[in-house]
Amino acid sequence: MRDVQVFANLEELSRAAADVFQNTVARCADEGRRAYVAVSGGSTPKRLYELLATPPWRDHVHWSCVELYWVDERPVLPTDPQSNYRMVEEALLNDVPLPPTSVHPFPTELASPTAAAEAYDLELKEVPRTEDGWPRFDLILLGMGDDGHTASLFPQSPALSETERRAVANPVAKLDVERLTLTYPVINHAAHVVFLVSGAGKAEVLNEVMHAPYDPTALPAQGVRPVDGTLTWLVDEAAYSLQDDD
Repeated sequence: MRDVQVFANLEELSRAAADVFQNTVARCADEGRRAYVAVSGGSTPKRLYELLATPPWRDHVHWSCVELYWVDERPVLPTDPQSNYRMVEEALLNDVPLPPTSVHPFPTELASPTAAAEAYDLELKEVPRTEDGWPRFDLILLGMGDDGHTASLFPQSPALSETERRAVANPVAKLDVERLTLTYPVINHAAHVVFLVSGAGKAEVLNEVMHAPYDPTALPAQGVRPVDGTLTWLVDEAAYSLQDDD
């Protein structure tokens, strides 16, 4: 059964997401282990990171237990305004006591997107693994574009069919760029995957993702189906406004 939680606006949605983040880390701390979390770029998740950097979350999250990774990245230096790492750094990392050794961005300073993806693929081996060898993140936070893409898994892009690698450089023809992204097997082996979707501009594609016939090559967000975990959609009323009731 689909777990969809609808909130009045982006602020309420982001507060709920901050609670999910805090509770995930607390549960891992109670179990005496580290919390492995992968975050996304984008305008909707940004508000979540800003909240996490303020009370009460800043003071209550067990930051010393967190290992922070990125779901996707642009092949730009970490100081570039388009960098997902830079956005998270400015919104969150500069204001919380997360040790630099626990922050794991894509190494975009390497010579090529392929080199960066290969290096990240190896780094992901440090994440606890499932029995079949895939990283087992405790929490993955995803956004969704108005074309149905998530992470940097874009419609009709090569990475949609990747079944062996953990991270890849994904050519996106319509943007004439390469993006760095985690692959479906990594996302779908997480314990908890949370979509954050906000705004009327996402209403049509959200309705398609939830109700159209399954076709992740056209609507990549449909391909997020945890094999042994939980999938939650946190959406605001504007994004949910065109939903056909199940």
